[in-house]
Formats: sequence, structure tokens, C-alpha cells
Amino acid sequence: MSDFDIFEGMTSISAVIKSIQNGSSNRKIVKILYNQERLSKKFRELSFLKHSAEALGFEIIPVDACEIDSLTSGTTHGGIIAICTHRTFSSLNVKNLTSGGFYALIEGIEDPYNFGYSVRSLYASGVDGIILPPRNWMELSGTVARSSAGTSELANIYVSDPVDAVTTLKNAGFEIACAEIRNSVSIYDHTFSDAVLLVIGGEKRGISRKILELADTNVRIDYGREFMGSLPSASAISVISFEILRQKRNK
Repeated sequence: MSDFDIFEGMTSISAVIKSIQNGSSNRKIVKILYNQERLSKKFRELSFLKHSAEALGFEIIPVDACEIDSLTSGTTHGGIIAICTHRTFSSLNVKNLTSGGFYALIEGIEDPYNFGYSVRSLYASGVDGIILPPRNWMELSGTVARSSAGTSELANIYVSDPVDAVTTLKNAGFEIACAEIRNSVSIYDHTFSDAVLLVIGGEKRGISRKILELADTNVRIDYGREFMGSLPSASAISVISFEILRQKRNK
């Protein structure tokens, strides 16, 4: 199945269908396999899938539970999976940037679940685009889709060398804000620009030196008590991205 991506469960599959319909993805669904015994009473879901199959041209095939289990890595599929072609991502192009937009560059998050949680928070906070290095966790699209509640299929995702991306957005007038503790200001004391690129690093490697040198500001999250540790990257992304949303709504 290396030539295909497998999406498990209705949440992920519904997101794939929506992304194809609205043009945010060039992925195609080859076929959907479902365990008739588990889904026989879910008339609404089956009706939705049959209607989508007619519109998008894929098969819906009832199979035994063991066949689905043999193709999946866990037990959260709910008796249904979609076998899909790979998705390709656009290169970052300054002409396609949203004026006054909020973009995020994820650099160095290594765990696909944390990556998915990060995408979910960014998407929910209204991010206009997510920028990833050429090698990223979208190779595990099914896992990422589950952990992101399907938002990884709906988000605008671009691929770019991180330094090139930062340089491009900086030259386009975006504020470059790095989530970095050194020489930082609290997110609650900093006024983010209308056009902002938030850069987030992984918990092990952090943000690369070249990008930190290009940053306009470093921002941190103040804690409610003395705390020598740090939040997981996915949690920090959620806090900062929703502070950016709050400020945008109050302008």
C-alpha cells in the first residue's frame, strides 16, 4: 500500500471528501472499504458516502473486519477506511499569500501525532497557511489526519525551505515571530502585526539559528507559577495561535 494513503474513520474520510470538493487537495479516493456488520445501522453515513462516491467516482466495498484490520495500524477506524492517492503540496508563492494573513512555519516537530495536534490548533485558530520543510510528516497522512481530526486535509499547506520561506514572507512585509524563550517578550505584552509568520520548532532541536537571526521578535508564554519546564510544542502552538486570533478579533 506504499503507493496509497489509508485514512481511518469517518472524521478523516469526511475531511478528505471535503478537501477534494473544495479544491484544497488533489488527492483522489480509490475506494472505501467498510465492515457492513458495524456500519449497517449508520444510514446517514452510508448515504453520504454513496452520494460522494457517485460524484467523485470511487467504489464503496463491504468487506470482513479482518481485511480492514490487516490494513490499519490501530482499532479506532470504526469499521471504515479509505484508500487514496497521495496528495501533492504547492510551493510557497508570494503572489498567493493572503494580505494581512496569519501563517505558521513548523520546523522540527518529529512525532506525527504532535504534528497532527499542531495542525488542528492552527486550523481552528484561523491560520491562512502552514509551511513545512520538504521532508515532513505528511508521509504518514492517515496518522496525521486522525490526530488532527481531519484538518490536515483541509488546511492550506505549502512546502518550502524554512530559511527561504522566512525570507520570502519577511520581504513581503510579514512580521517574523519565533516561539523562543531567549531574548523574548511575553505574547501577552506583544502586539502582533496584522501580517505575521509564527515559527515553531520541535521540542528537541528548536528553531534553527539562521531563522532566529531573521526574526523580528521572539515570543514566549508566561506561566501562572514558577515552572522550569516547557509546554509540548503542540500545546504552545495552541496558546500562541489563539492569542494571535484574539488580537486580530480586537483590532
